Amino acid sequence: MDSATSELPSHRTPLTAAAETGLKIVIVGGFGVGKTTLVRSVSEIRPLNTEEVMTQAGVGVDENRAVTAKSTTTVAFDFGRISLNERTVLYLFGAPGQERFWFLWDSLFSGTLGAVVLLDTRRMDESWYAIDRLEHHRTPFVVAVNRFDDDTTRYSLDEIRKALALPEHVPLIDCDARVRQSGKDVLITLVDHLYELALAQEATP
Repeated sequence: MDSATSELPSHRTPLTAAAETGLKIVIVGGFGVGKTTLVRSVSEIRPLNTEEVMTQAGVGVDENRAVTAKSTTTVAFDFGRISLNERTVLYLFGAPGQERFWFLWDSLFSGTLGAVVLLDTRRMDESWYAIDRLEHHRTPFVVAVNRFDDDTTRYSLDEIRKALALPEHVPLIDCDARVRQSGKDVLITLVDHLYELALAQEATP
């Protein structure tokens, strides 16, 4: 994702008076997969970022292979908001990706209805912990493959599903975290998934 920048909306939309359903969504994944970029690109308010400049103290602690150009890192969480329609609002929490901040994830998962696992195919192993924790908390999730410009290996979604041993009922889609509509499509996929799960639960005697 070198040659393009995030598409930011030209204005910030106020919360409508008709909004009645607020859903907490967490975006998780490894270090440098684009979580902050995704929150920033879709948020209709100025997002809260807790990014700090990376220093020599992180050498040997934070794994930055394949993201050597990255100079900042999230140390707590990112927060944004997007209205899917007049009634449904998503509150987005982007989790920090470095292993030393993973202890924050369980707190972020509290009250979460669903999650997005953002994936960089160059470092697929870094997504396993996120999937494991979500399954442990029984939090529904979708997996979004954030395609990077310099990733020369274009694995298909079927190949990625097999590599992750991802069940067929878990949605797996491509995205570009820099593009607002692409990020919105990911969130819509998650909300649709949550709706289908709720209908299935209601139908269960």
